[in-house]
Amino acid sequence: MEGGRFVGVAVDFSACSKKALKWAIDNILRKGDHLILVTVRPEGHYEEGETQLWEVTGSPLIPLSELCDAHTMKKYGVNPDPETLDMVTLAARQKEIMVVLKIYWGDAREKLCEAIDKTPLSCLVIGNRGLGKLKRAIMGSVSNYVVNNATCPVTVVKHADE
Repeated sequence: MEGGRFVGVAVDFSACSKKALKWAIDNILRKGDHLILVTVRPEGHYEEGETQLWEVTGSPLIPLSELCDAHTMKKYGVNPDPETLDMVTLAARQKEIMVVLKIYWGDAREKLCEAIDKTPLSCLVIGNRGLGKLKRAIMGSVSNYVVNNATCPVTVVKHADE
């Protein structure tokens, strides 16, 4: 992959991550950029297929054509929703960008920071579920951790209930 910037968007296919993806498409991406969708799956004991091979290093970069193929995504244990697929397909065509997916397994905070360094990303856009102070103190905030530990600019898109 050559030319353009490498814009990362953390996606888990929730409403919050779709809002972050839409924001990145509308505000950051321009012709020639690469949109790297980064998703983190929970750690587990994967016995089948490619998943077991990529637990430590993450998956190879998966092109948009394979991202849209349900059979291929099933091998990785990822089920992208139609709305997200429509968004990235339209963006790829209209903005003339390359879209790829990178899957990691493990703790989302650590793996997102790892993705920044290993891809390497020019910037990362991440959603924020807007947990209250108590839940955030107990569970920790992925976006807060990434903002404080990332080696590139990070934009947090707050998810506000409509």
